[in-house]
Amino acid sequence: MTAIVDYGVGNLFSLYSSLKMVGENVIVTSSEEELKSADRIILPGVGAFGDAALKLRETGLDKVVIEEAQKGKPLMGICLGMQLLFDKGFEYGEHNGLSLIKGNVVPMKGYIDDNLQVPHIGWNALIFKNNENGIHPIFKYINEGDCVYFVHSYYATDCNENLIATAEYSKELTAAVANGNIIGCQFHPEKSGEVGMNILKAFCELS
Repeated sequence: MTAIVDYGVGNLFSLYSSLKMVGENVIVTSSEEELKSADRIILPGVGAFGDAALKLRETGLDKVVIEEAQKGKPLMGICLGMQLLFDKGFEYGEHNGLSLIKGNVVPMKGYIDDNLQVPHIGWNALIFKNNENGIHPIFKYINEGDCVYFVHSYYATDCNENLIATAEYSKELTAAVANGNIIGCQFHPEKSGEVGMNILKAFCELS
């Protein structure tokens, strides 16, 4: 069973529906007990880093997510949920993340070409990284160059050792990271058609 963390940030219906479509037993929950009993956890998120981090801490679910991840349970952060996995986010100030993956989340503006739109919205091809020993298991049903859907204004940096995929938007931006059982996707698998469904399917096979 996969549990989607409900901490009051975002519409979770499309993610729930996508997981059901790949045959997964899935719940949306804010229950500590249900998160602990799940086989896998997904941390979603939309909005601003600081607000989301505060809501996660106010619910006390930050501690549950950290504890379960440190026990080895597969954890996937999606979009802002991925960003929360890092040490700090610099969106309207400086905010602490969960420190499950080394790195920081910083503005794209000033890094990418000035003529490009921020937020970055649209489909971009995945470029696999650190795959000398084979691609990461969440990519086993897809190919390098397959496109996924992004919506973001900030990107993760200082995370090269955990980088498993980038996408090009005038510069290479972090698309996915992994630190053992902890995985982050900047893109939205649930909005990325068949490619995204295959990524979710592969995640649901992790144990």
